[in-house]
Amino acid sequence: MTSTIPASPTRTAEGGALQAVLLDMDGTLVDTEGFWWDAEVSVFADLGHRLDEAWKDVVVGGPMTRSAGYLMEVTGADVTLDELTVLLNDRFEKRIADGVPLMPGAARLLAELARHEIPTALVSASHRRIIDRVLDSVGRHHFALTVAGDEVTRTKPHPEPYLTAARGFGADPRLCAVIEDTATGVAAAEAAGCRVVAVPSVSPIAPAPGRVVVGSLEEVDLAFLRGLVTGAR
Repeated sequence: MTSTIPASPTRTAEGGALQAVLLDMDGTLVDTEGFWWDAEVSVFADLGHRLDEAWKDVVVGGPMTRSAGYLMEVTGADVTLDELTVLLNDRFEKRIADGVPLMPGAARLLAELARHEIPTALVSASHRRIIDRVLDSVGRHHFALTVAGDEVTRTKPHPEPYLTAARGFGADPRLCAVIEDTATGVAAAEAAGCRVVAVPSVSPIAPAPGRVVVGSLEEVDLAFLRGLVTGAR
């Protein structure tokens, strides 16, 4: 899986129909946001620092550079960003070695999208090595395209990851439905012009024009996503 497939011309907005579904990974499809915090706590303990639980809301769900950079700043840890990134990815990968739990409703939704041949992409701020390991649990066959945080110039909350995915499908971002669990991801998707389903995992997310907030993926199906794009909802 890679984000580097050739881009095709953007398809016309025929009937304003849903053209693609773009999904976040951690906290959206798989229940791993807590795993990342556990990895951060463990790594910083090895570095001689104890993380304050209050920092969890700041770092969980954010891109690696922001989360690691913030924790380096508040702890004063004697480590470089590159070194810390390797340590965190190593610790997280060990944590998920036996697989990751899917969020409620994720397996059903992915199966429905595949059954109806809806172009589906995984768009994550996590690095490629982590995405590939998680795909062993989620199923690579569900995604025609995946975009990793270390494969774009600017990751979430910048729109580049979602624009990259839409371009890979030759889709109009305005006719793509995105499913996200954090404010950072929602900001990226909306900046790209996509319609958004927010499924908050850490902090509340308020409804807004072009955005629907639900309690879990069990409330989301293909008809729901089509309605979000056409404006029926």
